[in-house]
Amino acid sequence: MTGFRLSLAVLAAICCYPQTAWSAERPDIVLIVADDLGWGDLGCYGSNDILSPNLDELAEGGQRWTQFYANCCVCSPTRASIMTGCYPDRVGVPGVIRTHAHNSWGKLAAVETLPQVLGHAGYQTACVGKWHLGLTAGDHPLDRGFQHFHGFLGDMMDDYFSHLRHDDNYMRLGRTEINPAGHATELFANWSVRLVDQLAASSDPYFLYLAFNAPHTPIQPPPAALARVQARLPETPLRRAKLIALIEDMDRAIGQVLERVRATQRETLVVFVSDNGGQLNAGANNGGLRDGKQSNYEGGLRIPAIFHWPGQIAAGSQTDAIGVTMDLMPTLIEIAGGTPGEELDGQSLQPWLRDSQRQQPPREIYYVRREGGQRYVGLTIEALRSGDWKLVHNVPTGPFELYNLRQDPLEQHDLAKQHPDQLRRLMNALMLHIQRGGQVPWQGR
Repeated sequence: MTGFRLSLAVLAAICCYPQTAWSAERPDIVLIVADDLGWGDLGCYGSNDILSPNLDELAEGGQRWTQFYANCCVCSPTRASIMTGCYPDRVGVPGVIRTHAHNSWGKLAAVETLPQVLGHAGYQTACVGKWHLGLTAGDHPLDRGFQHFHGFLGDMMDDYFSHLRHDDNYMRLGRTEINPAGHATELFANWSVRLVDQLAASSDPYFLYLAFNAPHTPIQPPPAALARVQARLPETPLRRAKLIALIEDMDRAIGQVLERVRATQRETLVVFVSDNGGQLNAGANNGGLRDGKQSNYEGGLRIPAIFHWPGQIAAGSQTDAIGVTMDLMPTLIEIAGGTPGEELDGQSLQPWLRDSQRQQPPREIYYVRREGGQRYVGLTIEALRSGDWKLVHNVPTGPFELYNLRQDPLEQHDLAKQHPDQLRRLMNALMLHIQRGGQVPWQGR
């Protein structure tokens, strides 16, 4: 798969968008991904109990998206969409990649990745934090286009301080196993700060992908962070207080990284997203949307998304356009001065970054998740958004449901019986997408 064609740098972007006044200088790019952050769990997304001053400031100085979606309701598939610009099941990751083969539901295909593309364009590339796209040779970040890696290969940590998963140590500096002391959030921030200094010492632009484990379970904030929350919100139940503290500690860490980025005085685009909705039984707030992580209802898929690029993206802007995590790759390729390959499923978001009120044609977006256990038995759940309509199949053995999101954004009224023709149309379209995904092997380690 060819995801990038080198052009005469920004000349190609100017040809595509003659009205742009964007800088001809390619910016540094910092892409920050939270893990299981709910749509309503930041101050700038309406939270009344979480203090997130650094991300709020990022939104105030940039653009906030109200209808941005993860490509899946769980971790690995969304990360595959970010790295490839494609639907996860079309690149071999329909489900979560895990330690043990009997419970692992993905194998990232040999496709060109975002860091490979940016590397070809002269960017320095670095990955810090959670990888979750493979544990073995060939799947390492250094095999997938990153020149630097300092982080965690696995899915979740069983402990934020010991950093183990199933008693295995997946912490690496490059390819070397390491055993650092400290809370994972603090470690990832400190490593990113040092990398920013290292990368900014070169005249070449850089791409830093910073993926936190927070606020994924176990909900284990640093004790001092929890003490601050409990002192401020003494009536808050412990489960919620711990999650608030973990999110606030991540915001503090992000602020530490952004402070160092600003200190370099280089032109920088910062993008912040989550990988799926918040986990309700861990205390998450998805802003009133239905359900949460692991579900194809809106609460499992809609995520916070912030784009910040001083002088290029209007400060304090907001867009209701629909974006998806697979759109990040074509967007960043264009910003780097290139032309995305036609085989990418995502679309560039540049038009809405420049003009937040620009009209958007109706989009068709597919969601697939494969999973094991007694509920899924290796089968898939799916959803399809087509304009205002949304088809939901949230249990493998359950019925298909139909919602109109414009009329019913909380998905309270199933219209499948009232609109059988619409139901049939979307089911047929979903079937064709599943056939496309079935052409790509997803097993193997």
